[in-house]
Amino acid sequence: MGKRLWSGIQKHMTLIKGLFMFSVLLFIIREIGRVAHEVSGQQVQSVLASLSWGTLGLLLVGGFVAVLPMLIYDFTIVEFLPGKFSTGYIVRSGWVTNTFTNLMGMGGLLGASLRANFYSASATKKQVVYAISKIALFLLAGLSLSCWVALLLLFGFNVGQPYQGYWFWLLGGGLYFPGLFFFTRFNDSEFFKDLTWTRELRLIIGSSLEWGGCALFFLLIGWTLNLPLNLAAVFPMFVVASVAGVVSMIPGGLGSFDVFMILGLGMLGVSRADAAGWLLLYRLFYYLFPFGVGVGLFFHDAGRKINRFLNGLPVAALRRGAHLFVTTFMYFSGVMMLLYATIPDVVLTNHLYIRLVPYMFYFLDQVSNIIVAFLLIGLARGVGARVKRVFWPTLVVLAIAIGNTLWRENFPGGLAVLLGLVLACLIFARPELYREGFHYSWGGLLIDGSIYVGTFLLYTVLGLYMFQGNHRPWLPQSWLVPSMQVWLNGLGGLLVALLILLGIYRYLAHSRQAWLRQPFDGPRVRALIQRFGGNEVSHLAFLRDKRLYFYQEDGEDQLLLLFRQRADKLLVMGEPIGNQEKLAPALKQFMHDTDLAGLRPVFYEISESLTLRLHEMGFDFIKVGEEGHVDLATFNLVGKAHRGERALVNKFRREGYTCEIQQPPFSDADFATLQAISNSWLGDQTEKGFSMGFFDRTYLDEAPIAVMKNASGEIVAFANLMPTGDRKMTSIDLMRESHEAPSGIMDGLFVYLFELCRDQGYTAFNLGMAPLANVGVSNFSFIEERAAHLIYQYGSSVYSFQGLRAYKEKYVTTWQPKYLAYRRRASLIFTMLQLMLVINRPATGPKTRLVPHWLDRWLTDEINWQNRR
Repeated sequence: MGKRLWSGIQKHMTLIKGLFMFSVLLFIIREIGRVAHEVSGQQVQSVLASLSWGTLGLLLVGGFVAVLPMLIYDFTIVEFLPGKFSTGYIVRSGWVTNTFTNLMGMGGLLGASLRANFYSASATKKQVVYAISKIALFLLAGLSLSCWVALLLLFGFNVGQPYQGYWFWLLGGGLYFPGLFFFTRFNDSEFFKDLTWTRELRLIIGSSLEWGGCALFFLLIGWTLNLPLNLAAVFPMFVVASVAGVVSMIPGGLGSFDVFMILGLGMLGVSRADAAGWLLLYRLFYYLFPFGVGVGLFFHDAGRKINRFLNGLPVAALRRGAHLFVTTFMYFSGVMMLLYATIPDVVLTNHLYIRLVPYMFYFLDQVSNIIVAFLLIGLARGVGARVKRVFWPTLVVLAIAIGNTLWRENFPGGLAVLLGLVLACLIFARPELYREGFHYSWGGLLIDGSIYVGTFLLYTVLGLYMFQGNHRPWLPQSWLVPSMQVWLNGLGGLLVALLILLGIYRYLAHSRQAWLRQPFDGPRVRALIQRFGGNEVSHLAFLRDKRLYFYQEDGEDQLLLLFRQRADKLLVMGEPIGNQEKLAPALKQFMHDTDLAGLRPVFYEISESLTLRLHEMGFDFIKVGEEGHVDLATFNLVGKAHRGERALVNKFRREGYTCEIQQPPFSDADFATLQAISNSWLGDQTEKGFSMGFFDRTYLDEAPIAVMKNASGEIVAFANLMPTGDRKMTSIDLMRESHEAPSGIMDGLFVYLFELCRDQGYTAFNLGMAPLANVGVSNFSFIEERAAHLIYQYGSSVYSFQGLRAYKEKYVTTWQPKYLAYRRRASLIFTMLQLMLVINRPATGPKTRLVPHWLDRWLTDEINWQNRR
C-alpha cells in the first residue's frame, strides 16, 4: 500500500508541485491582506511621521540585518545534500524561506516545504527531507539559550523584576536546548551520523544570532522612540512573549506575542499607544519589509521556472511588450511635443490633446521642444528596429527628458511613475536591441519623412502666409504664428532637427557587416560549382552585379547565395548554389546574419520545395510564374504540331545556315562582331540585370557561345550558354540577332542547340521563365495573385506575357512553378517595387528590350500564318 501511494505521488509530482506553488501564492495574498487589515494606514502614517528619515533608514537596515543570521540554516542544509548550489541561489532561496516562515509560520511546515522545493533539483526527496529535519531541530535552540539569559537577568542581576512571575515560561523554553543537545550527541542513530560537532555548533550559533538579532532589533526600535525606560529590562519580556508565540503556533506569533508585549511593556510604564507603535514598527521592519523582498524573489524564482518550462516564451513576450511600449511612447511623446511647439494655440484647445498632455515631456522653449521631439522620433526608429547602438543614446535622452520634466514644481505623481516605467522597460527590453546594423525600410522612411516634411511645410506655409499680411476669414487665428521671432526660432529648430535625424541615421547605420561588402571572387565561385555543381542561376554570378554570400563549415565553402541590397531588403536571386545537404544550416546562418545586419531577405524565382522550407521559417510567398524545361531525350520535330518549326529548320538548312559552338576566350574581332549584333538588336533600349544577363565581355568569356551563320559564314545571331556545373541540364541567357537575320532565326538556333546539347550528353534544356504564367487562375487564389493574373491577361502593351508563354510552349515538356518568398508582415507592394527597381536597374553598357525582336517577329509570323489558314 505504501509503495503504491509513493508511486502515485511520484507520478503526479509535477501536479503536486504546481498545487504547492499555487497554495503558497494564496497564503501570500492572504497574509498581505491580514497584515493590511491589522495595521491601518493612519496608524502607519502617524508612527512614521514621528520619525526622521535617518531613523527610518536605520530601522530599515536594522530589520534586514536582523534577518540575515537565518541564512546560516540554508548554508548548512546544502552541506547535507549532494548537489552544488551557488551562493547567490542559497541567499535568494534562504531569504524567501525565512521571511515567509517569519510571517506565516505554519509550525515549520511552510519552511520545510519551501526548502524542499528549492533544493530538490540536485538531490532525492529523501535526502532533502532528512537534511531539513536535522535543521528544524535547531531552529529554537537560540530561543532556548535566550531563556537562560533572561533567567540570569531576572534572578541574577534583578533586571526586569516585574517579569519574574513568568519564570516557568522561561524554564520550559530553556529546557529545550539541553534536551536537544543530549538527544543529538548521545544518539547512535544513522540519522545523526553526518551531524558533526562543527555543523551542530554552526546551527546553534546561527539560531542564537537569529533570536539575539531579533531581540536587539526590538530594543533598537525602543531606543529610537526615546521612551523613558531601561531597555535591558525589556529583554526578559521579549523572550517570554516569543516563547508564548511559538507555543501558540500562530504565524509570527501575531496576537499572542503582541498581547504579552503590550502587557509587559505596560508593567514598565509604557502606554498602550506607545507599545502599539513600537510593535507596529517591529512588524513593519522585521517582518513586512523583508517579506516584501522575499515575495519579489519568490515570484522571480517562480517566474524563472515557468519561463524555463515554457522555453522562455513568457520573458520573450514581456520583453517584446516592453520594447513595443518604449517605441510607442517615444513616438507619442515626439509627436505631442512637435504639435505643441508648432501650433500650440490649436492643440491646447483640443480636448483629446489636453487629456494626453499629462503623459508627455516638457521643455522650456519652442526650439528645445522641436529638437527633443525629433530626437525621440529618430531614436524610436532605432529602438523599433532593435539596433544595439541605440540603447545608450536613448537612455541618456530619456533620462534628460525625464529629469527636465520632473524638475518642475508640483509635477504629477502619475507622470513620475509612467516615466520611471518607461526607463525600466527600456532597461528590461535591452536584450531585444541586438542588431548590429540599421537600414531604413521604405515604410519607416515614409512615416518619418512624412512627419518631418509635413511639419516643415505646414510651419513654413503658415509663417509665410501670415507675414504677407493676407488674412483669410476661413483660417482661424489660433493657426497663426505669434511673431516673426517665434516663427524664425521654430524654423531654425526644424533645420537643426533635420541634421539631428541625419546624424542619428548615420550613427545607427555606421556598423556594417563585412560580408555585405565582400568583393567578387571568381576562382572561389568556380571552385564551389566544380565541387558541388551549380544550378540555373549559378552562371549569373559572373555578371558581377550581385554580391556573394558563402556558407562555410570547417573553413570550406559549402553553399553560395547571390543577392543585391535595396533599402532594408536583401534580394536573393534563385536557389542556393552548392552542397544541397547543407541547405538547412546554411539558411539558418543566413537568416541569423541578415537579421543581425538589420536586413530582411527576399527570395526570387525559387522552387516549390525551397518555398515550403522558407514558409516554415516565417516567410510568406506568391507565385511569380513558371519555368519551362525541354526533355532532350524525347525532343523531335515529328508530327503536325511542329510542322511550322520543321519547315523553318529545313529552309535554313537549304539556304546554308549553320550553327556552331564557339569556345572562350574570344578574340577582339569575334567580340566586336558579337557586340555589333547586340547593339543592332538593342537599338535605343537599355539592358537589365540581376535575374538576366547583359552584354559584358568578362561575362561572355565564362562560357561557350552558340552562333548562327549564313551561307557566307557571317554571324547573324548568337546565344551564350549557361553551364550549370553538371551534364544534366543547360540553358542560354542572351539571345541576340542582327537586323539582317531572317525571321524565325531563333527557332532555328533553338533546334540546333537542342540537338547539339543532346549529342553532348545533356538530358534537359532550361528555356527560362514565363512570368505570371498560371498565376491566380483560381477564384480562391490570393488577391495579389489574382491581380497578377489580370496583368498577365491585359498587360501585353508592357510585356508580351502570353506570347512568351505560347512561344516556349512549343518546345517545353514540363513547367516548374517559381515563387517569390518574403518575410511575413513585410509589405508585398514595397517588396515588388524594390524587386522591379533592382531588375530594371541599368547594367553597365546597353540594356535589353522588354520584348525581343525575335519574339516580335515570331508573334507577327504566327498571326499571319493563322490568318492564311
